[in-house]
Amino acid sequence: MRQMIRAIIQPKEFTGKHMLGTMVVFFGVIITVNLIMARFAVTTWSGLVVPNTYIASQQFNSKAAESRAIAALGYRVDLETSADAVSILFTDADGDAAFADSLVAQLRRPVGEDQDRDMIFTRYPDGSYRAPGALREGEWIATVTATRGDQTIYKRGHRFHVRSDGSLRR
Repeated sequence: MRQMIRAIIQPKEFTGKHMLGTMVVFFGVIITVNLIMARFAVTTWSGLVVPNTYIASQQFNSKAAESRAIAALGYRVDLETSADAVSILFTDADGDAAFADSLVAQLRRPVGEDQDRDMIFTRYPDGSYRAPGALREGEWIATVTATRGDQTIYKRGHRFHVRSDGSLRR
């Protein structure tokens, strides 16, 4: 009876095979998780902001000068979203409704490209511009471009957050 109790209470010996099995399982889990995360990192977003950074750097000064000239015109955009449309109030330096021949917004997510799109706005009698289409909840960046004739009179990026009901979070 004492031998039976002693056999039950006495722990089994931890051998080199047990240690090898523990190490293989431990590192197997780590390597598997790393491979899964690397696959998601590569397949979800390329991280590419511009196709060629060298060419983008060569164009930086001219684009910066163009942006300063457009900003000096004093136009302003107030963006508004709803469950089924995006609205823009486009005003001049005096705060009066401004007119543009074309008002376009390139909408994109800060990360990922699957929901990116362009919206073309139509001017309404109240002076606002609207484009149909709902935006999904989350962060967005809208690059709004207004042209009159062949001149760009407004071009600026706006970062905003859309709530689940389609409204803007301020």
